[in-house]
Amino acid sequence: DDPLVSDSEYDSLMLELKQLEKDHPQFARPDSPTNRVGGQALPKFSQIAHRYPQLSLDNVFSRQELEDFYARITRTVAESEIVAELKIDGVSITIIYDNGCLISAATRGNGLVGEDVTNNVKTIRNIPWQLKTPLPRLEVRGEIYMPKKEFLRLNQEREENGEKLFANPRNAAAGSLRQLDAAITAKRALEAFVYDIIYCEGAAINSQQQALEYLSAQGLPVNLDYCFCRSMEEINRYTQRFQEERYSLPYEIDGIVVKLDSFRGRDELGTTSRSPRWAVAYKFPAEEKQTRLIGVEINVGRTGVVAPTAILEPIALAGSTVSRASLHNFDLVRSKDIRIGDLVIVRKAGDIIPEIVRPLPEVRNGEEQEIIPPETCPACNSRVVQLDGEIAHRCENINCPARVKESLIFFASRPAMDIDGLGPAVIEQLLDHKMVSAIDDLYNLTAADLLQLERFGPKSAENLIKAINDSKGRPLHRLITALGIRHVGAKTARQLTEWFPSIEAFIQAKPEEYLAVDEVGATIAGSLTAFFAEVRNREMIKKLQLSGVNTVEMTGREKDGPLSEQTFVLTGTLNSMSRQEASERIESRGGKIVNSVSRKTDYVIRGNEPGSKYEKALVLGIKILNEEEFLELLKA
Repeated sequence: DDPLVSDSEYDSLMLELKQLEKDHPQFARPDSPTNRVGGQALPKFSQIAHRYPQLSLDNVFSRQELEDFYARITRTVAESEIVAELKIDGVSITIIYDNGCLISAATRGNGLVGEDVTNNVKTIRNIPWQLKTPLPRLEVRGEIYMPKKEFLRLNQEREENGEKLFANPRNAAAGSLRQLDAAITAKRALEAFVYDIIYCEGAAINSQQQALEYLSAQGLPVNLDYCFCRSMEEINRYTQRFQEERYSLPYEIDGIVVKLDSFRGRDELGTTSRSPRWAVAYKFPAEEKQTRLIGVEINVGRTGVVAPTAILEPIALAGSTVSRASLHNFDLVRSKDIRIGDLVIVRKAGDIIPEIVRPLPEVRNGEEQEIIPPETCPACNSRVVQLDGEIAHRCENINCPARVKESLIFFASRPAMDIDGLGPAVIEQLLDHKMVSAIDDLYNLTAADLLQLERFGPKSAENLIKAINDSKGRPLHRLITALGIRHVGAKTARQLTEWFPSIEAFIQAKPEEYLAVDEVGATIAGSLTAFFAEVRNREMIKKLQLSGVNTVEMTGREKDGPLSEQTFVLTGTLNSMSRQEASERIESRGGKIVNSVSRKTDYVIRGNEPGSKYEKALVLGIKILNEEEFLELLKA
């Protein structure tokens, strides 16, 4: 899950190998990658032999190649209608249902044998364990992916913890799926789409369009953005549309799959040893641009990670202007030999995060400067160290102003204490005026203090003080999140407070007691123990208590509450509350929040500017509530 070359480089090398084998067939080997699919199953998982080989698709890279494929289809079979689908960039999976129950899930592996990831797949929320109709046997294929938003969140968390970053959402999905501990997979918010029926006992399916409709009716997640095409013009319109819209989708796609609709026609065309003759993948060209790296900015995060950011001559790339790119860490800079002054190739990892693919050393003039880790912190001049086993360099000073600033920003953020109006700009002013130097100082602020800051009048000062005071009543799991303990995010904090319902329970807990909590391993237990053992942190907690900040967990979800057993999806923004608050109010009444719409969803709550979840709810006939109706439901 840590590729040596990029997707575009791999595709280019595969094309070159195919051409070489065509020009020199005497040198073609039976074990050539052109005759094989994917990679070998990893030895750490048990293996599952595919009943039907899980083939790969041939790639085409131009409109002409796509037209040639369509022309061959129309010449060969009578029923030549096409179904065009989005090519989700994730991990291929085969799932088997027996008498309607999910019994097996396996990766592609080498096409004949894959890795048994059944337990991990069962943690993916939109994959049902039970079909709506208990068919004797159903075997389907699909793609497991990581939404772009989750990819950004996960990489930000890993960067803060000094861990190696995932290159793109596909690699993140692969790494998350291939975990020996299914609890880790469950944390990663993976999703899936199914797109093919391989075997079906108990229902007659004769076409791809029928298959997709049937899969959706069974409660399986189907991407509804497919198109039934009767001409090359319709295929071209579809591919052009999503080549333009790909960056606005919530998941990553790298092309369009074009496949024959008729199953009878597919049987006529057959397959090669590697791929079906009745389908191809039209791959979008990778958008890469050349620009110059003109400087490096060093940033310090709340956990002390010292990270370099490249400053670039601005370029238009993948739908936006790019003038900065994360260099992640100094080890990566050294391995790529990136220097200030270099001409560099830039792309967006996963179509999201600007990154430097490589420098162009062949055009260097000798004036380029190496990028080396600082020996001292740029914010406080304290020593910067790289601990054994860590990729990250860190500032040692826990009172570093940059660390304090980032800690305050995180403390006030929506997933933490959710203090409305206390953003980075206000926090920077508070620090500049020496009104705060630690988290607990926030609760000593007065309206008179705030009136000394820019853009604050009596009303805005009063509102912020009210927001700060309101945050004192947040449940304990919010406070545990806000403290910024390494490796402890919002979900883990909520699980922990079910076992440790007060801050005193955390302080008194032993490492082995933390380990008893589901999904808490040695790393998290070590972080918790170290944090609460530190005198400075205990003193800060005491000050928070004296200020009136709640340090006990409030009553959690009502198992028999008015919304018990009901599933909700939120889309758009609400006027009366944040999404986090809406989620908590639903959960406190026994309801369940999920990230994606399926036929199992009971309600979709529609706020302002709803996204694709709203459209999917309309298609599936899910009950949609506006904000007023949602508030009435909460009152009931």
